[in-house]
Amino acid sequence: MSTYTTSVWSWWLSTSNKADETSRNILTILVPFFIIVSFVFFNKKQTKGDPPQPPGPHGLPIVGYLPFLGSNLNQCFEELASLYGPIFKLKLGAKESIVVTSPSLVKEMLRDQDITFANRGEPTIASKSFLFGNGTMDIGFSDYGFEWRKMRKVFVSEMLSNNHLDASYHLRKQQLRKMMYETNKKANQIVDVGEIAFLTIVSSILSMMWGDTMKGEEASVINTEFRAIITKIVELLGKPNVSDFFPWLARFDLQGIERRMKVYSHQIEKIFDSAIHHQNTGENKQKDFLGHLLQVNKIEDPAISLTLPQVKNILMDTMTGGTDTTTAMIEWAMAEMLQHPSILRKVQDELTEIVGLNATVEEAHLPKLKYLSAVVKETLRLHPPLPMLLPHSPSEPSTIGGYSIPKGVRVLLNVYAIHRDPQLWEDPLVFRPERFLYGSHAEKVNYLGKHFQYLPFGSGRRICPGIPLVERMSVLVLASLLHAFQWKLPSDSVEVDFAENFGIVLKKSKPLMAIPSPRLSNLELYPYQD
Repeated sequence: MSTYTTSVWSWWLSTSNKADETSRNILTILVPFFIIVSFVFFNKKQTKGDPPQPPGPHGLPIVGYLPFLGSNLNQCFEELASLYGPIFKLKLGAKESIVVTSPSLVKEMLRDQDITFANRGEPTIASKSFLFGNGTMDIGFSDYGFEWRKMRKVFVSEMLSNNHLDASYHLRKQQLRKMMYETNKKANQIVDVGEIAFLTIVSSILSMMWGDTMKGEEASVINTEFRAIITKIVELLGKPNVSDFFPWLARFDLQGIERRMKVYSHQIEKIFDSAIHHQNTGENKQKDFLGHLLQVNKIEDPAISLTLPQVKNILMDTMTGGTDTTTAMIEWAMAEMLQHPSILRKVQDELTEIVGLNATVEEAHLPKLKYLSAVVKETLRLHPPLPMLLPHSPSEPSTIGGYSIPKGVRVLLNVYAIHRDPQLWEDPLVFRPERFLYGSHAEKVNYLGKHFQYLPFGSGRRICPGIPLVERMSVLVLASLLHAFQWKLPSDSVEVDFAENFGIVLKKSKPLMAIPSPRLSNLELYPYQD
């Protein structure tokens, strides 16, 4: 086994709480029995003449390589790639996975065989449990097909069109003003930067989802409930679940993930139903995401219309896909700039020149903020929000890099390792925004997935559909925090902790704590009127 293993079952121990001890104890009892029985079933021979399957560690019967995984899978898989090459296979419980860590092989998958690899494969228990409508599809986790294409088209071409995003800017701007007001109230105090970003992002998305449909105290209560539930849902989506690795144990729901996810899903659905009722009985029509989706829901043509569960699932995708990922990027970017004061000064000098200290940041300023854009790109390179993206699964047997890829196997793309490959990037572990301003990785490298050495949002048909919204929100929130406030660490002797917490989203292990102070020349720029 590899020498980097920290401890047996370290992945489970570091990501599971006391409620999960039952599942670990059961596995400990069952493993010896499974080891004996498994030799009967797992001595499969390769058919002569077929391309070989990718190499990889053997692990143990039944449990596979699970006992030897560290807490951060992205780093474990990066080290396994150094041993077995840019494509390798490993068994995780009863499921086989293939990990790809090479731009050329990603290109084979997501450009040359894009349709074949456009499926997600068997969803996790958590992702199945949070969707609305029995068997209803969503954009993020469902397989490729007609219904998926229809939903994605509505989401990308209409909801996230420039016209719709421009029309909803006043809603995002209102939340930014609130962020500046609340942060200014805590001037010269220690604040949680990630929490500030998260509350702003969630409130912005909620306001775009249903605009002025719900107002006053009711809206405040609903938004507060929604924020709390979304945090729990995203946490469960990234939590290791014994039922996913050993399907025959799924009926027992040993960790309670399915049960809890269904409870949260039911709570969210009640909120959606309330918003839909207000939308249908009020005067607010098609000014927000919900209003637009309900218009599509009323179309009688099945080739165009969406079912009500699909409407709810698109709204859920918007929230789960746009909150933690965007928050993580902002927190990592702030951490890097606090660690590198010269970079922070350059960003703020640019903001002073483009915006001025007598004004606040507007979306119209963003295209002119070239250095800040490079900071964001470099943050997404060094700290990709989805380090393994979402899985791909071939709809038929295929060949990648001369290796046989079975139909339905889970294929993971380790963009975390690709973004840190010294053969692709000079000084890959150094935070250097200038690499996106000058040289081979200058402005031509973008978020559209055409350059396979840089894939923060994926590539091909399953590229993140929310890029336009993420670009606008993340950069606007980050620019506003940097332009409106000076930032410093709680103590000159304190250094930023860059330890990672692996999940479906790559977060900081410890929250970034910093002290803001007003930077703008006029304090009247900070007040907020609800």
